[in-house]
Amino acid sequence: MINKIKSENMDLLFEAILTLETVDDCYKFFDDLCTSIELKSFAQRLQVAKLLDEHKVYNNIVTETGVSTATISRVHRSLKDGNDGYNIVFDRLRKKNLLR
Repeated sequence: MINKIKSENMDLLFEAILTLETVDDCYKFFDDLCTSIELKSFAQRLQVAKLLDEHKVYNNIVTETGVSTATISRVHRSLKDGNDGYNIVFDRLRKKNLLR
């Protein structure tokens, strides 16, 4: 998937994200960049990944988050066969004591 999206524009986007220093900076930038629905979708997927990482079952995740089983399945595939992006973030959040 990375090869399909890799471009100078994507590099610029990611470099821009890496310049953000605070949560408030992130709110401002992402509010300008994305719709509220897009942002809520990103946050929801991250929550699903967190719950899957905690070994929660699909039915409990559906109940807790309201997401479809198709979304849970897609996130699960990314956790198992993806690029370890979720795991990188989770490890770093744990080091900062922002995630159990």
